[in-house]
Amino acid sequence: MPTFDMMKIGANIMRARKAKGMTQMQLANALGISFQAVSNWERGVSHS
Repeated sequence: MPTFDMMKIGANIMRARKAKGMTQMQLANALGISFQAVSNWERGVSHS
């Protein structure tokens, strides 16, 4: 099983979101999730 670097994944999510000119709220709405989830992802926080 590969090890996931949550900080790198979060940085990639943030970079892609900003490249599209989207806010966390806009991304969350597009995905049907809360903006808090997007914020957690971008900060590398995961809740399992």
